[in-house]
Amino acid sequence: MSDRTDAPASTGGGAGAGAVRPAAGARRPAPSPPLPAAPRPLGEHRRWPRSFADRLTTPLPGVRAFARLAREGAFRPGPDGLRGIPDLPYEPAPLPAAVPGSVCVTWAGHASWVLQTGGLTVLTDPVWSRRILGTPSRMTPVGVRWEDLPPVDAVVISHNHYDHLDAPTLKRLPRDTALFVPAGLAGWFRRRGFTRVTELDWWESAELGGVRFEFVPAHHWSKRSLIDTCRSLWGGWILTDTLSPAPKKLYFAGDTGYGRWFAEIGRRHPGIDLALLPIGAYAPRWWLGDVHADPEEAVQACLDLGARRMAPMHWATFVLSAEPVMEPLHRARAAWARAGLPRDHLWDLAIGASRTLEG
Repeated sequence: MSDRTDAPASTGGGAGAGAVRPAAGARRPAPSPPLPAAPRPLGEHRRWPRSFADRLTTPLPGVRAFARLAREGAFRPGPDGLRGIPDLPYEPAPLPAAVPGSVCVTWAGHASWVLQTGGLTVLTDPVWSRRILGTPSRMTPVGVRWEDLPPVDAVVISHNHYDHLDAPTLKRLPRDTALFVPAGLAGWFRRRGFTRVTELDWWESAELGGVRFEFVPAHHWSKRSLIDTCRSLWGGWILTDTLSPAPKKLYFAGDTGYGRWFAEIGRRHPGIDLALLPIGAYAPRWWLGDVHADPEEAVQACLDLGARRMAPMHWATFVLSAEPVMEPLHRARAAWARAGLPRDHLWDLAIGASRTLEG
């Protein structure tokens, strides 16, 4: 089990003797974000509780919900919804050269990104397989050929669902690649020969080459077999280039529904430069609303985070739910416009496309 608490750090002060009380009617200052804990050692072996079910935001669906889903047959879009597949944005291009002090993001598809930050190349939830368990083949090819990747310095994993943790893809990596994974998941990697695995609880961090990797909460769950529900944790990642004169901060949400965690992440990490947020796999809402944000909720999450920019993901790759395949993009763009946000701060990239945050 983790050896630290997850309660926010004290902001000091207090109402005892000597404390200065605000005048009646005066506005109280906003609480300062808690100071981050010291980074955990890389690759340490740790003990965890048998289950993380107490971290669930809402209870998991029961037998009645599964029966309703089967009765309604709302697993995939209808023929009209699938007609948009030829319109899915796919524009593969060579990876830009990494420039010191800048951050470059390239969308490979679904939740897989190639992040170039702090001199490192980092993959998020890498899935280069043509298909995953229980789904049809990809609607769009991977946006970056594996052979075209620079040497991969690190990988972050959000949780163990098959569309985020893909064993055939991970087999391609050298076994000494630095892996950052949720609490309870290191054993899965070590059994496959990986030697540099760091597993973290929520609000814990570790550092590699001047980049800080902090694991943060998400509204989701974990399961990979019939007997391992919530045996490992789930979450997102904050990546901060700590050595640059003007450090850039990225938030990778992984897979998540909408809820209170976004505001708390923003409070603890003010000034997020770019939030990679899921906008797809949301229909029907009664089934997926607790664990997958819809496009409007993703835009609201960006506002809650206080992030300067948003890059949509988790759509246009696999058929995982019932909404029309092009609908997530259209709704995300409309929600962004309704919120009055700058159009060039919505990085609605095509699969294979890149964008750079200059230093």
